[in-house]
Amino acid sequence: MTDAHPEHAELRADRIYLGWQYLLLHPDPGPPPKRPPRDDAELPPDPGPELLRNERLQEDLLNRPVKLFRNVVAGLAVVVAGLGFAGVIGWPFVGMGVLAAAGVAGVCSYAIHQGNKAVRFRVQERLAQTERDRAKRERENVRAQEEHAARYRDWAERKAIYDKQISWYAVAVPDDIDRVDVAGGTLPGWSALITLIGATRLYSGGHLTVLDLSEGVIAKDLIQLAKRGGDDPLVWVLPSDLPKLDLGATLKPEAFADVLAHVVSVSEETSRDIGFDNAILERVLEVLGETATISQVTAALRALAQVGDPREDLKSGRLTAIQLERIGTLFGRGVADRVVIERAWALESQLRKLETLGSDAVRLPPARLRVVSMDRQAGVFGNRVLGTYVATALTHILRQSPASERPWYHTIIVAGADKLRGDVLDRLMDACETSRTGLVLTYRSLTPTVRERLGRGHAAVAFMRLGNAEDARVASEHVGTEHRLELAQLTESVSSVVNGAGGTYTSTVGEGRTELEALAEGDLKEGITESTEWGRSAGRVAEGVMQRSREFLVEPHQLQQLPTTSVIVTHATADGREVRLADANPAILTFPKTTLEEVKSLAVTPPVIPPETDEKAPPPNLGPPPPRLDWRKP
Repeated sequence: MTDAHPEHAELRADRIYLGWQYLLLHPDPGPPPKRPPRDDAELPPDPGPELLRNERLQEDLLNRPVKLFRNVVAGLAVVVAGLGFAGVIGWPFVGMGVLAAAGVAGVCSYAIHQGNKAVRFRVQERLAQTERDRAKRERENVRAQEEHAARYRDWAERKAIYDKQISWYAVAVPDDIDRVDVAGGTLPGWSALITLIGATRLYSGGHLTVLDLSEGVIAKDLIQLAKRGGDDPLVWVLPSDLPKLDLGATLKPEAFADVLAHVVSVSEETSRDIGFDNAILERVLEVLGETATISQVTAALRALAQVGDPREDLKSGRLTAIQLERIGTLFGRGVADRVVIERAWALESQLRKLETLGSDAVRLPPARLRVVSMDRQAGVFGNRVLGTYVATALTHILRQSPASERPWYHTIIVAGADKLRGDVLDRLMDACETSRTGLVLTYRSLTPTVRERLGRGHAAVAFMRLGNAEDARVASEHVGTEHRLELAQLTESVSSVVNGAGGTYTSTVGEGRTELEALAEGDLKEGITESTEWGRSAGRVAEGVMQRSREFLVEPHQLQQLPTTSVIVTHATADGREVRLADANPAILTFPKTTLEEVKSLAVTPPVIPPETDEKAPPPNLGPPPPRLDWRKP
């Protein structure tokens, strides 16, 4: 298997990147092999003259009795000869004695000579054996050194492959996935994931709309990154920017009535059919005309509910006399219409929160990144109403827009989607699927409404940290407890010190821009490093923890202890359901051992590494861009 090099990998428009998978395809070879010790220290010293001296000394000790006996015999021969000269003993006896002594002395001398010869032989044999042992040890040392050199070369090759291998691989899903459901997580974790998804979609040529219902400023890093890349994001902070929001201003009366009916229903916990409210609003809009504003609708509802003085609305220009007269005769004035009056009053009390919608809207240049956020200082109920309005209006715009030629060219991210009603989510899902618009939904908790819709259809599911034990149990059952996943130490270290959410949004819709500035060519890695808190902090924290990891099973208590940026991604494939653990930290893309290739693509077809060149490769030909989704053109 060949490693993918990050300098040769590019963002793919047909992939939705959800994080990075830590995986070492080549194991750590460990420490280098130890050099074998030489056996020279075990060899006996060269005997040489010392051995000869010792052997001769030993032989002399053994031959001392023989030499003494030979000397004694020689002395007797001399004595016998002297007695012969003295005439004491006859010469025949002298001759016999001398001959006998000479024979004995010869035998003794021969024995001594043989002993000396044996000594020399033993010394030579010992020297020869020592030389043979020395040569054998030398051969063994040479063979051990050669084997060590071979093992070291093999270790050095494996070490070089290990040091140069990619350790972070992209975790992506194909763009034929209709939706990504993110369950659980914290605000910093959502910030990391949304920054990663949004940045890769923008830098691959797409458009992005973020509806932030979390009140946690999770798209702040994404906005900074888009600005560095040459884009000019539009940011609405509601309700303060409500007069400048023209979303849904050009909807047809039928669609506008449907949107307003869903906005009103957000405050009612009952499952009452909103068809009655829809019918009232449609008739009111028929009277007001296609260009009716929310303030006109609320004025008409007050007149219909007989609340307040209609002359004030006539003076302000919200209603005309003819419209006021027609509204008064829409449902009659009998007691039987009391239900209509009550519902009109209820509708007016809810919709008045949107009275300033679009009252100060100006024509803004198109932007590839649009963020609609709820101000955390506003009321909880008011934010639910505003969020429902934006989601429902987007749904109707998508329903009336042609299907995109490229899936996920326009992507919508809804953070905190569990704050929307189930029917609102269903309609948004269906509209995105039919228009081939990418949809990312993040849920803080797995409520019954969320569980019914989690992973429904052709969707990928991503689980982040689940603090609630029941939610963790449901997620564990969804993924399967038999899966063993590998968690990098870097993920735990970075997640514990980096806070990716905080601060406030800065509205950009009031800056009075008249034209779209030319887009500058930005580098995604450089932008992440300098424009996001993840990029500024991750590199410093990552020192020394790049190669350590641990494994864990997908069990509820483990899901409750997941690091902030950990994401368990699961989706259906032709080979079955695939489960992977990813780190959504966008700063990992800036590491030298990170690639945009996926592990499974390397296992099937190893990437071909082109020769190094100073020229940048031309961007892939993605064809003409699909028509841009315009809020103002239904």
